[in-house]
Amino acid sequence: MKKLLGISLLGAALMAGGAQAAESLRIGVDVPYEPMEYKTPDGELTGFDIELGNAICAKINRDCEWVIQAWDGIIPGLMARKYDAIMSSMTINEERREKVLFSDTYITPPSAWFAPSDSELSATSQEALADKAIGVQRGTLQDNYVTDLYGKNAEVKRYTTADDLVLDMEAGRLDIAFLDFPVGKSTLIDGGNGNYKAVGEVVTEPKKYFGDGFGIAMRKRDKDLAEQINGALAELKADGTYDTIHTKYFGEKQ
Repeated sequence: MKKLLGISLLGAALMAGGAQAAESLRIGVDVPYEPMEYKTPDGELTGFDIELGNAICAKINRDCEWVIQAWDGIIPGLMARKYDAIMSSMTINEERREKVLFSDTYITPPSAWFAPSDSELSATSQEALADKAIGVQRGTLQDNYVTDLYGKNAEVKRYTTADDLVLDMEAGRLDIAFLDFPVGKSTLIDGGNGNYKAVGEVVTEPKKYFGDGFGIAMRKRDKDLAEQINGALAELKADGTYDTIHTKYFGEKQ
């Protein structure tokens, strides 16, 4: 009897553990990408995507389990079931829609050009950047844009992370970089001790490259999960939580 009781209790414990594990929502994220997702000096994962993602998980009564994954393997990792979703500043565009199911847009940042503050560059046309070394993060929409429009006449240098790009910029191996505006502002303008500047106007077109803002990516079969996430996102916007998180990282919305 005691043996049977022990087996029953063990089975119940295993079932409970399985149920508890099922409550976690595993989310793939590329780090660092300040202010969207990065680690604090003590190793804590934070940023706009992280705080908003945790708030979404709370709304759907699940725990976020963040899985760090390099950008160039982030969609393959989703397909290989390393995580259930991607929340990592991923732009919604038609090419990605062929592979994944997106949530509603949760933020729409522009892209921008950044150069050393003593650079003589003041224009960003193809002619102005001919023979220049342009830095981008590998596999991003900025990479696609620069490769297609500038690649024939300029040297396009690709980096796994924005931090790697910044190191080459500091070493003088880049003339200019093209990044999401929040990332460039945070890493170069705010964190660059006045050594960098934005060049020209922010860029949001054409949609072929810049899509419809950032969305959370899931496997196409996970329509129920997408519905839950969209519902949570709508609630967070309605109750003011979204605006609070947005203001923390980007200031008051204009």
